[in-house]
Amino acid sequence: MSAGLLQVSSLSVEYRTRRRVRALRDVDLDLQEGCSLGIVGESGCGKSTLARAILGLVQPSAGEIRWRGWPVDTRDRRRMRELRRELQVVFQDPFGSLDPRMTAGASVAEALEALEGTSDRSVVRDRVAATFNEVGVDPGLAARYPHELSGGQCQRVAIARATVVRPRLLICDEAVSALDVSVQAQIVNLLHDLSERHRMALLFISHNLAVVRHLCDDVAVLYLGRVVERAPRDELFAVPRHPYTRALLAAVPDPDPARAQQSAVVVRGEEGSPALQSDPPGCAFHPRCPLAVARCVEQRPALETVVGGHVVACHRWCEATTSGG
Repeated sequence: MSAGLLQVSSLSVEYRTRRRVRALRDVDLDLQEGCSLGIVGESGCGKSTLARAILGLVQPSAGEIRWRGWPVDTRDRRRMRELRRELQVVFQDPFGSLDPRMTAGASVAEALEALEGTSDRSVVRDRVAATFNEVGVDPGLAARYPHELSGGQCQRVAIARATVVRPRLLICDEAVSALDVSVQAQIVNLLHDLSERHRMALLFISHNLAVVRHLCDDVAVLYLGRVVERAPRDELFAVPRHPYTRALLAAVPDPDPARAQQSAVVVRGEEGSPALQSDPPGCAFHPRCPLAVARCVEQRPALETVVGGHVVACHRWCEATTSGG
């Protein structure tokens, strides 16, 4: 097995404003070199907070993040500088993530100079041009500003800026959701090719389950800040064990009405809120779960291994699997 890149252990994050918002709770994840992990769940489940915590942009309230065995400590400036070079991010908004006052080429060159210390102008120019070619952007567009580019071109430039220093891990936070469907497919294929070519790991956060299924090796499902299920991609999509995962998959439109009706899962009510003063007992999904019983209200389920690398936090995962939801 390849060396582990990222380990997240018992990670919790709280935001304190007028209310106490518990965005992540006891999250455990790991990611191997060259592998891709999809993070899925409803809005507000903690996906973006997880990305920000890994990047060192928010401070965990509990738990630990390790990068190549070393704890991520935002107070250690030298270590964080190394982390910035090895771990990069692509955000959702292709226009908002680029400085409107800088040309596309200058944005990529700035990342190269800041993270690698490269100052030779000819070297920078050649590296920027080579990276533009790699992400499918004509180097002749390097002199253009973001408003002169399409959304797809801007996102390719953002990917070029993130990958020009050859990071070991690229975090994609809804990186294709703001793009047209045809462009989404191109960007997803580009990310896959870059990952394969450079042995670059991917942490891919998305609402789009079809994209996650195409791109990711493993998938983790978050609900109200907790991992409720994680499995290899094919296993999770073929046999989802948690009722929430089954509801997410059933919500994906199916062109076959009979098959769509057969796989339908009825979920009660609206999504819960992470703004809680305390951590109540029981499963957080029980108010919406069609299979909930008294035990689900009283006792929080722990993650347990079902088969192979498939883990689930549900007292009634057997019933969920056999009943079809």
